[in-house]
Order: sequence, then C-alpha cells, then structure tokens
Amino acid sequence: MKAAVVTAYGEAPRYLDLPEPRAVGEHELVVEVLAAGLHPRVRMQAEGSHYTSSAEDLPLVPGIDGVGRGPDGRLWYFMSLGARAGSMAERTVIDTRRALMLPESTDPVTVAGTLNCAIASWLVLSRRIPFEKGHNVLILGATGGTGQMSVPVARHFGAGRVIAVGRDTGRLAALPGVDDIALLGDPESVARVGAEVDVVLDYVWGEPAVAAMTALVQNRPEPARPLTWVQLGEIAGAQASVPAGLLRSSGLQILGSGQGSLGTADMATEIPAVAAEIARGTFAMKTTAIALEHVEEAWNRPADSSSRIVLTAGS
Repeated sequence: MKAAVVTAYGEAPRYLDLPEPRAVGEHELVVEVLAAGLHPRVRMQAEGSHYTSSAEDLPLVPGIDGVGRGPDGRLWYFMSLGARAGSMAERTVIDTRRALMLPESTDPVTVAGTLNCAIASWLVLSRRIPFEKGHNVLILGATGGTGQMSVPVARHFGAGRVIAVGRDTGRLAALPGVDDIALLGDPESVARVGAEVDVVLDYVWGEPAVAAMTALVQNRPEPARPLTWVQLGEIAGAQASVPAGLLRSSGLQILGSGQGSLGTADMATEIPAVAAEIARGTFAMKTTAIALEHVEEAWNRPADSSSRIVLTAGS
C-alpha cells in the first residue's frame, strides 16, 4: 500500500510503498483511510519536536486521527496507534476502543478537519478543570485553528465572557461569539479586557504568555480570585520563565492539557459528544482537501490557520 512516510525528522513525508497493515489484537481493525487532518500536532510529530517524539519511531507514518471505512462498510473516527500505524496511509490499523462508529451520512473531511481542533478545549472544560457555567474564558492564540474552535466550545459549556487574544485584530474581530479582543504583545490591552477572567486557554506559551500572565495577575481587582491557566500549545516557544511572585501573590494556578495528562479513555469517552456537535453544525473548521499522493505539496504549503488541510483517499 501507499503511505506518507517520514524517514528523517524535519523532512516532509514522502509518498512511499509500505507493507499492508495487520490487525493483531482482538480490538484491532484494518480500515481504508478516507481522511486524515494535517494538524499542527502532526507537523510536530514529523519534525520530532513533540514531547512524545523518539528517534526510535523512525521511519513513521504521521497522522494522529482520521476517518476510515471498515471491511463491513461502516465508517469510523479513530485516534491512531502512533508510529506503528499513523493515519496518513491508504490503510491503517485502529483500536475500536479508541474509535467511534459514525453515521453513513458523515462527511469524512469535515470530521477529520474539525474534531481534533474542537476536542482540545473540550477536554479541558469537561475533564481537566472543574469548569462552571458563567466562568469567563480568555483564549491566548485565538486566531489559530484550535484557538478559533475554542470560542464555540467555551460557549457550548456556558462561558460567561469569551475574550480572544491574538496578533491580527481583523481576524480577532471577525470571530463569532467573542465579547472582547486584545492584541498579543500588548499587555495593557490584555489586562484591560481580561482582568476578571477565570480560565485562560493558552496555545502560545513562551515570553508572550508570561507577559499576558503578568498583566492579568497584576491587574486583578481580587488577587486571590482563582485564575486557572491551561497550557495547550507552544507556538511562541516551549520555554517560559514564570516569576515566582506571580504564583505566591495571586490565585494563579498553571497546568497543562494534552497527551499524558489525560488518558486515552478520557479522550475516547468525549469523542461521541464532540462528533455529535460537529454533525449538528455547532463546530465546523474550514478545510482544504488534498489527495494523499500529494502529501509533499500539502506539507510545503504556506501555513493558513483559517483552514485545515485534510489528506484524502483518491486523486
């Protein structure tokens, strides 16, 4: 069969021949992959820069999730089995315990492009923190695909105010469901609109996150009011030097959410609810479908956070 294959970290995958996958466990199933999203997390996997990366994984088939069709014709949304069976291949092995059977009317490209974007913040608000209706949410990095999707997810969970922070005021202002916006890199504007937030969903990290964190903490009317900072991404850098005084002088608490901090069972449990909302049209990421055989072209396309590339079966 054909697959996207990474043979060296930092290089684009190539469209190569691989042996046919085989199901070996009682819960495993070989599916024809119809759609697999090219998410930022997938790029990190292929670069070897994700915290789960290992040189022992090479060569690897990238892709962390997708939509496939089983031998009986039924559709599945699945999370991949890692380097052993990534989703960017003509066929792959799935674990049905980490998968969801989908209605035949499902659009595979929409699900593959949207579900990963939506589930990141969904898992935070449903599993990682004790989120309450009426809590105010600030999204740091709100113009990225996952950041954008955090807005309707926060609204779905009953957020009070939703504040979007990013580098492009035009795109921030165009986000539906946002109460206020602020510029990343302008701590004063962040403090002005976000001094009373309860939860920060941070897709940025690095120095910009620390600057925003400092501004929020130092301008809170009630310093002891809990401020839960959830670290989800690192587009501005993997390291952040947080002053000790911010933690000791406020109700600030920092935690991460991602692979490892949440078990696969937690993720699998929440997938049906997210998929149902996608089917209702609550969440929908704009997608660009590109055939798997053109994976190198897709990989080298200029980044466009307003649309998610989805690799598909066929030309």
